[in-house]
Amino acid sequence: MTKKTSARIVTASLMFAAVLIAQSLWGQTARGDDPEARPPVSKADVRIVQRAREILNSPSHWNRTDTRKCPAEAKTFSLYCALEKATNEISGKFEHRGAAMQESRFVIDEIALNRKNYGHRLKDYNNDPTTTFADIQNFFRLLEERISKRLAEESQSRNK
Repeated sequence: MTKKTSARIVTASLMFAAVLIAQSLWGQTARGDDPEARPPVSKADVRIVQRAREILNSPSHWNRTDTRKCPAEAKTFSLYCALEKATNEISGKFEHRGAAMQESRFVIDEIALNRKNYGHRLKDYNNDPTTTFADIQNFFRLLEERISKRLAEESQSRNK
């Protein structure tokens, strides 16, 4: 085999490997981290929201400077960390794109005046200087209503 043929085989192999890696990464993004994913809701999602509201039941429990790092020993909680803690307590496993987390992002899309400036919806809404503790409590109310409504709709469509 000539050097030229060997070089072509190596180049073709590298290109094929790159295509496979790109397809694999695209598939992970499309399925695993879709910011618009809408997984089905459950009664557990309602309980997650209720528990997160309990965790953030007073301004003294609210961490206004979210970093999305949620230490187990924390005494104050951002919106994201309250939802993460509640999810772990209720379901035993946190899912970044779980139904309660996703629906919380969609609520922020609807209510946040500065949404277009947010890189991360939960973190930036929590840290937004215009967000008040009353806004956080209203957020939980709207989130619970939204999940309950979806739960009823999904239940109706399954019974048809």
